[in-house]
Amino acid sequence: MMHNQKNKNHLLILVIFGMSVIPFLIAWGLKEHPQLLNGQTNHGRLITPPLTTERSDLTGFDSFSAENMSELAGHWLLVNVIPESNCNDVCIEALHKTKQLRLMLNKELPRTRRIVLILKDIAPEIAASWWADDKTLIRVKPNDAVIKKLADIRQGNIPHGMLLLMDPLGNVMMQYEPGFDPYDVKSDLMHLLRISQIG
Repeated sequence: MMHNQKNKNHLLILVIFGMSVIPFLIAWGLKEHPQLLNGQTNHGRLITPPLTTERSDLTGFDSFSAENMSELAGHWLLVNVIPESNCNDVCIEALHKTKQLRLMLNKELPRTRRIVLILKDIAPEIAASWWADDKTLIRVKPNDAVIKKLADIRQGNIPHGMLLLMDPLGNVMMQYEPGFDPYDVKSDLMHLLRISQIG
């Protein structure tokens, strides 16, 4: 009888231990692998925690962009990055891909905008050739704080041709390596647009 009671006590202790440890392990697992929550694997890499920006952190690079900065508010942004004082072939290709990608969004297109972050000082007349036929691309100069946050995320190596996704609240929350596939980005973005309550 005493032996049975002892076994029951041991079992009870194990159950209590399990009830306290298992939820912690599940929470830790979901934190490390957030894609498990929605059963989908993201093609880009989630930035956790997101890189936060304020609209005042970004200024228009040229007169067209300065006049259209209000377009950033309330939209999902496809963010190309030009890290150096030139835009090489990989960089030009990435700008072209996001232009095509936005057209692929069909009815979701109005919920998005395209911007390019220009990290170094460049003469606008030199840069103009990089987007000569692009009538919708908003060219943006981030402040030093944003550049530093971006460099920290990339361990100091910000490559030509990378792509970022920014939500309508200004959070940069996903990154894609140079040579990204527009169809992969579209898949991630459509998922975000479906579940988003904002923008």
